[in-house]
Amino acid sequence: SYYDYYQPESYIPSTDTYIEKDAQRNEKIERMRLKATASLLARDDVIIVSSISCIYGLGNPHDFLAVSIPLKRGSNRSREALIAGLIDMQYERNDSALEPGRFRVRGDVIDIIPGYDENIIRVELFGDEIVSIKELHYVDLMTVQAFDEFRIFPAKHFVTPAEKIDVAIHSIKEELTHHLSSLGPLEAARLAKRTKYDVEMIKEMGFCSGIENYSRFFDGRNAGEPPFTLLDYFPKDFLLIIDESHQTIPQAHGMYKGDYARKKNLVDNGFRLPSAYDNRPLKFEEFEARWQKTLFVSATPGEYEIQSSAQVVEQIIRPTGLLDPSIEVRPTKSQIPDLLKEIETTVQAGWRVLVTTLTKKMAEDLANYLSTHGVSVRYLHSEIDTIERTEIIRQLRLKEFDVLVGINLLREGLDIPEVALVTILDADKEGFLRNERSLIQTVGRAARNADGRVIMYADHVTDSMRRAIDVTHNRRKRQIEFNKAHGIVPQTIIKAVQEKEVEVKTTKHLPKAEIPRLLIELEAQMRVAAEGLEFEKAIELRDRMQVLRKQFG
Repeated sequence: SYYDYYQPESYIPSTDTYIEKDAQRNEKIERMRLKATASLLARDDVIIVSSISCIYGLGNPHDFLAVSIPLKRGSNRSREALIAGLIDMQYERNDSALEPGRFRVRGDVIDIIPGYDENIIRVELFGDEIVSIKELHYVDLMTVQAFDEFRIFPAKHFVTPAEKIDVAIHSIKEELTHHLSSLGPLEAARLAKRTKYDVEMIKEMGFCSGIENYSRFFDGRNAGEPPFTLLDYFPKDFLLIIDESHQTIPQAHGMYKGDYARKKNLVDNGFRLPSAYDNRPLKFEEFEARWQKTLFVSATPGEYEIQSSAQVVEQIIRPTGLLDPSIEVRPTKSQIPDLLKEIETTVQAGWRVLVTTLTKKMAEDLANYLSTHGVSVRYLHSEIDTIERTEIIRQLRLKEFDVLVGINLLREGLDIPEVALVTILDADKEGFLRNERSLIQTVGRAARNADGRVIMYADHVTDSMRRAIDVTHNRRKRQIEFNKAHGIVPQTIIKAVQEKEVEVKTTKHLPKAEIPRLLIELEAQMRVAAEGLEFEKAIELRDRMQVLRKQFG
């Protein structure tokens, strides 16, 4: 998805509330998407990394390729024909400011920045003959490389050959006429006004707001037929790898139903034509039908993955010889004093600790308690956004604090080799956060460290705990046997910590006991900034201090 922010169009009948679509596109990601699809159509050696958004409509790949412009040095193509072709591909002519998706014309020289690139493609003509095709650096205009052949793809994914637009407009009008009779007077008037306005915009400008809701007509699809997606840009023999399949597969199952429910309110109340239903994600069976060779990757695969697979391979042995952690179950009585003691031992050894609780309130209270007992601690919960979450984990790796308390955020995807102890509070409380799959994922957070271990605090061993412990124990046993047979000594691989990408300005992850110390740090930073004549930074730090003092007295 190329959205930084996305609020879908919707209607709530109970309150008669219409919510207009509101979105903010990320231009860099949009260029990357275009580059990915252009690469798929131009070459064979392509690897695409995508989210589950790949099952949403992306435009017809046949049209995307059909309207592209193949350029060949020595071939004939008039200046006017090339300009017209670029405009048909939704490129904008701008002879002063050149940026992705624009072109400029200076005599017989046409400079183009493809919608998916930053560098300039310069096409030089002599009469109607193409005499040169070069890639120029976008800043110094130095030649990067010259081409004998080059294909320019559209500036946007949703492009339609001119002959299809008239057919689409006719089909939209036809559906409007048929559908109006099924609506009440208010809904019919609303739909007629909106659709006629959209049709006029498409005639004059080639697009309209919400044009994706008419995509079926532009694609030439029948009602109910699946949309074209990223998967349709691949050749037939492609390999699909579904990572963390235990989460991705259920996600793919639910996406169509959620989209349909939202669209139904819009269609029933005269905001959209029924064809809007066909601007949708793939149904799961449609998604499944596009698979040729599929690899499910998961530490805890579900029944679907196992039953659908011709072969199940367990990847248990790690190249570094690292073992799955040892697991110990301890009673909940005096669990907090015991936890404090274990934290002290682990931190003294130079490692970090992860603690998982069942609720946000428990995480906050525990973090505050640990902080008052001298532990350098932070906590994670759903109100902390992904970017700041990444920065907090980076700070943990750098030992800016020693203990991280979380709820359901300490599962897959956290690769922290510095963590030698994972503790699970209330491990015997059966439920989503303490089922077999969640426990195995949480236990795995300690498997990046040669000293990794897990403590489960519980008054009795549940079936989920028993299965998770057995799976981990069996893996550990096989790993030890393999290491012994091959003379491998487990090694913790400490990878370099990435550079700081974002300043964490929220205090939601901080225990209250940490606020006074933070104020002292901020004041010191403010003085250093002021002395260094960095007044904007000093003002920002001062404002943060004022907000903190107001919040925490």
